Amino acid sequence: MTTTVIQELIDFLCIVEAEHYTRPSNILNKATIGQHVRHSIEMYQCLLAGYSDGNVDYAKRKRDIVIESAPDYAIECLQKVLVAVLRKDKPLELINNNDSFATSFARELFYCDEHTIHHLALIRVGINEIGGYQLHDSFGVAPSTIKHRQQCAQ
Repeated sequence: MTTTVIQELIDFLCIVEAEHYTRPSNILNKATIGQHVRHSIEMYQCLLAGYSDGNVDYAKRKRDIVIESAPDYAIECLQKVLVAVLRKDKPLELINNNDSFATSFARELFYCDEHTIHHLALIRVGINEIGGYQLHDSFGVAPSTIKHRQQCAQ
């Protein structure tokens, strides 16, 4: 699922105009599409950064303003993530404030995918506010929802 979610975001970034990427959205409480993209990328980056020492702390995101302001740079970041996520599963510790929880790379990768899908749904709302873009029907829709819709259509 990871490569599909990331590729879907890359494909979107290839068509979005920089002006729309950085435009504050009324419907998204003045957030920009770029901010949602940055947040998603940085979740993966945190997971990958914690892989070697076995500790993942999503609160330590960089909040890189370049990612949220430059779609081409966001694509570069995602292409690096796309290669880096192809790692062997291993146990990890998830750090959350003063607590830690046993987890695994595969589990956290799944979390990042689901979290990204949630942000893709918000991006879809923001893009619909702008208009003029045709997104794939699965953009921002969880695989379980797609499966359910397919079952209902039969």
